[in-house]
Amino acid sequence: MIHVCSLADLHDTVAATGARHVLTVMGKISAVQRPPSILAANHLMISMDDITEPAEGFVAPAREHIDQVLAFARGWDRAAPLVIHCFAGISRSTASAFTVACALNPHRDEMTIARQIRAASPCAYPNRRIVMLADQVLARNGRMVAALDAIGPGDMSVSGRPFRVDLD
Repeated sequence: MIHVCSLADLHDTVAATGARHVLTVMGKISAVQRPPSILAANHLMISMDDITEPAEGFVAPAREHIDQVLAFARGWDRAAPLVIHCFAGISRSTASAFTVACALNPHRDEMTIARQIRAASPCAYPNRRIVMLADQVLARNGRMVAALDAIGPGDMSVSGRPFRVDLD
């Protein structure tokens, strides 16, 4: 099971879920303090900004980031939940959770996963660049992007709250 949250909710989410693995995807990873119950080897921190096109002074999500996420997810033993967070718990983390759910369930329909994310989080707005790159890497032939388009942008009138994504 995957739990998605903001940086502000990281420690509480890890404690509440019993997670043993954490994926951090945000720009200023130096602001992240690893929860005490998480071993350093079980915490992957990827520095990337929440942008959809390269821009000077920012780190755009790239293929190497997707490869790192996938390697980390495939090494997760699933004995306890995985927490994925970004700064707000809305864009990079939801795109990463979508990526992981698709990677670990290669035969599961992308639309089903995207709709589960939307139902769990009305404000989820998965980063389009991350989803496009993941779609290519996972050979989903545009289906991840189509699912993203189908659920539409999140409701920005509500703030991000922790939620979970079931893998099956």
